Amino acid sequence: MTPARHHRAWRLLLDDLDHAATQIDRILTDPVEPGTEAARERDTALWPYLTAWAEHEYIVSDLAEQHRLPAPPSPSADTQREGTARAQDARQRGDLDPFESWYDAEGRLITLAYLIEDDVSTVLALAGDLDSHAWQVLGQYDNEYAAGQASPPPVPPGVLRPDSSRYHRRVPTPEVTLQELIGDIVEARHSGDVADVLLTATQDAGYAPGPLARMGELISTAAQFAEATETRQGHRTGARLSVIAQQLRLLTGELRQAGEELSAAVGVLPPHRAPRPRFLTAPATPALTTTPPLTGPAPYGRTTTAPRR
Repeated sequence: MTPARHHRAWRLLLDDLDHAATQIDRILTDPVEPGTEAARERDTALWPYLTAWAEHEYIVSDLAEQHRLPAPPSPSADTQREGTARAQDARQRGDLDPFESWYDAEGRLITLAYLIEDDVSTVLALAGDLDSHAWQVLGQYDNEYAAGQASPPPVPPGVLRPDSSRYHRRVPTPEVTLQELIGDIVEARHSGDVADVLLTATQDAGYAPGPLARMGELISTAAQFAEATETRQGHRTGARLSVIAQQLRLLTGELRQAGEELSAAVGVLPPHRAPRPRFLTAPATPALTTTPPLTGPAPYGRTTTAPRR
């Protein structure tokens, strides 16, 4: 493969997987009785080496794909310039539709895109960031399969955080869901109860950050990912997400102030907001022009009649 800055990191990972395989073989050499303490200790010792392979084996398989048959020769410089100009015009018109991208061994961003000309769709293989002025057409093909086979093969994609691992995530802290917080507000009677809910939702530090803090972390992490793609569109989207994260921080501060205001207000819901009966229907309130109904039998020897109108 053509030398590139990521090759050293790959070699280190391959050496690491080789070490893990050696340790797995060593640990499994001595048989142990299933269900015993020795078996549990063996599984504990195996776990970090097995998870290393589970997480990084795709690098080995992806690199093996680099040894497939060489791609057909590139078109001439004149043909390539003409095709690139047509493709750039099509992108300006909205007739170029990217649908897949990857990096090749040389570190080039390769993109496959549908090109629509005269109501006929073909597939272009492109090299470079489509939001810059330095991208070019590598070839034009009848379908996706042909384009993929003729294009430089993909190499393993990168990671956002080199030390992250799906198998070594920290133990999640107990969190209150938004549905629970909404339920607490619905069931509240005093403004202090609602204030507590808002302060819980906006909690941004301590053992259990609130949902808004988690949302802010989500948006900021998405911004980091967009920036890490190292494309113009990625930088634009990352900046947009960073602005959204800042707006959320301002909104969180506003909500905390509103919660403090509710707490200081010492409000309570008025009693006319009574619960609705679960099973019975409340009797209709009689109109003022009607005769009130009898509430019991008339006294002995007396009759009750409605007054004449």
